Amino acid sequence: MIFVRLSPHRLLLSAILALTWLLLSVPLPAAAQTVLAQLLPDQIASDLVPGAEGFGPLREDLAVAPVLKGGETVAWAFVTSDFVGTTGYSGKPIHTLVAVDPDGRVAGVRLVKHSEPIVLIGIPEAKVRTLVEGYQGLDLVAEAQSGGTTHEVDIISGATVTVMVIDDSIVRSGLKVARALGLGGLAPEAAATGPRYEIDTTAQAPADWATMEGDGTLRRLSLDVGQVNEAFAANPDPRAAQRALTEPPETTFIDMQVALVSVPAIGRAILGEAADQNLRGWLAEGDQAIAVFGDGLYSFKGSGYVRGGIFDRIVLIQDDVSVRFRDRDHRRINSVAAEGAPDFAEMDLFRIPAGTGFDPTKPFRIQLLVQREVGPIDKVFQTFDLGYDLPPQYLRQVAAPAPAPVPEAVPAAAAPAAEESQAQAELWKRIWLDSQVKIAVLGIMLLVLTGVFFFQHYAVRNERRFYAFRMIYLAVTLIVLGWMFNAQLSVVNIMALTGSVVTGFSWQAFLLDPLTFILWFAVAAALLFWGRGAYCGWLCPFGALQELTNQVARKLRIPQWTLPWGLHERLWPIKYMIFLGLFGVSLASVEQAERLAEVEPFKTAIILNFVRAWPFVAYAVALLVAGLFVERFYCRYLCPLGAALAIPARIRMFDWLKRYHECGNPCQICAHECPVQAIHPTGEINPNECVNCLHCQVLYHSPKVCPVVIKKMKRRDKLAASAVPDLGRPPAGHPNAARITEPST
Repeated sequence: MIFVRLSPHRLLLSAILALTWLLLSVPLPAAAQTVLAQLLPDQIASDLVPGAEGFGPLREDLAVAPVLKGGETVAWAFVTSDFVGTTGYSGKPIHTLVAVDPDGRVAGVRLVKHSEPIVLIGIPEAKVRTLVEGYQGLDLVAEAQSGGTTHEVDIISGATVTVMVIDDSIVRSGLKVARALGLGGLAPEAAATGPRYEIDTTAQAPADWATMEGDGTLRRLSLDVGQVNEAFAANPDPRAAQRALTEPPETTFIDMQVALVSVPAIGRAILGEAADQNLRGWLAEGDQAIAVFGDGLYSFKGSGYVRGGIFDRIVLIQDDVSVRFRDRDHRRINSVAAEGAPDFAEMDLFRIPAGTGFDPTKPFRIQLLVQREVGPIDKVFQTFDLGYDLPPQYLRQVAAPAPAPVPEAVPAAAAPAAEESQAQAELWKRIWLDSQVKIAVLGIMLLVLTGVFFFQHYAVRNERRFYAFRMIYLAVTLIVLGWMFNAQLSVVNIMALTGSVVTGFSWQAFLLDPLTFILWFAVAAALLFWGRGAYCGWLCPFGALQELTNQVARKLRIPQWTLPWGLHERLWPIKYMIFLGLFGVSLASVEQAERLAEVEPFKTAIILNFVRAWPFVAYAVALLVAGLFVERFYCRYLCPLGAALAIPARIRMFDWLKRYHECGNPCQICAHECPVQAIHPTGEINPNECVNCLHCQVLYHSPKVCPVVIKKMKRRDKLAASAVPDLGRPPAGHPNAARITEPST
């Protein structure tokens, strides 16, 4: 067998050509079809409806399939995503399989497919599946009569948005199917026979804020602390009353006002002419918008939308239509033009996209979700409603149109790609604007680290100062980048990138998380210059946690174990095998690979600050304890992310770490003192294992430790001493040299 050694440039070219071939060879996706058609073949009827024997053929006019028992149809099965939007935190649909019986009751329900980070954030998926299956028996007829409010939503702390999206999708899609099939006596909504109304674009703008409050243009929900405490006291969970707010009862908990600013007269009155024109440019044809103002102790926005993109504290409800707002449907209001407007802590616009079924001429309500912490990760919830009915002065009567046929269910995935792309672009731009401070902090950290690497000759001259600098930098990485910003890269990011390349790459999907995007670009550049160590040794929060805890262990004189070189070298490949295993699984199922990626303790130790189920915490703590005795134990032997970065790091174009000819033969000081044993006994530094801590460079310049430097210093001192003349005797050849005699005794 002949081995050919390729230069880094040829390796890079080969990788690019291989990637190009991969992209060209990937087959194009098949034509769009209903989600039910894709998922039903893998489902068992008896798991959905007890006693069922199978599924019948899918109907051609509606994305439903009969559930058969004894040859008769006992229910109709469908997937929620075929009828309503089910996008959750992950930005992908949550597919729930539902069966509705002839009486309009939910005969069975199962969560069949999702990309939610439920498992990743530590909530057992079985808990969510049990909650979903609890919708069996839900009376859709009663829900239709009440506008979808007869049932209580059992919200799981930490998965608020996920549960609310599932609840909303089950009820709304169930009602659509029940009406379309006439189940439980429900029938398709016929066109109204009475007077119909539309927005009067010629209506006059109200005079001031007080006028709008008086005539109903603005509607208000005002709650004080006493009212909220009273509501939580009635909660079935006794902990809710025990955690009552301690402020005086009359303290304003929230004062929230709402106006339908897509009505031109209202928009001009509240926003002013210029801002109202900007609003018109933001709204597409058929879109509506509301303005929400808030003050008091409680925020109607919260902070969950920053990470998840969904505002989980407010939802718009109209009959069986519910609209949950995402970042792409949100804008801030900078100022209010109406005279006499109060000062609000929060002023925001929320867009209601066309196609949701919302009718601005009909009454609707804004439901506010109030949460109360009752434990480290547990919360209880109460809802309060703000009703809104557009005043008649903004409406005008129109003739009723001829009845239209009932529209067929259209898969949610059939939305125009251009509209989705535009919405996603608006979302990531908004997220970047909201993350300016975080981006600036990360930019400064990257700039400082780049300076250290480029001028490492000067940075490592003073050993004590460099040690202090490194410890401070690692502390900032852990506390700020990790625990505060949650900017922890993961092997899951690599698997997501690979999946995106195969299924259709989109930059916008990766721009939704600015810190992760910037870090990955920085890592890509660093791989060409310094290898994987720039991230692993300096910017990885969990790596920083390991090193800082090990330094504390050293101060406490905990013994440090140095594994024999032969064993150490044989443990290296474990992390590569873990990575390749995860990568292989991701090609078949990204969801399964994400579950297996729990081999990374990053989510437990960094994202969730150890507030998680005990097995995850025990695993992360065990790795940290091992790191007290073997520095960076996890980084050395188990980290799949480090392995993934080490593979392309082989193409790095520069070698910045200096070595002497004597390194390794005979000197072994650097090899013995390398914190991660990345230096071979023969003196070579293994770039796949090096974390660029620069400790070897500190030793390289040390006049106290490095034998080569010590030898040079001694030679220099000897030459300097020999060059200094004897001040007591003139040099040879001096005229007075002969006159100098030895002193007499």
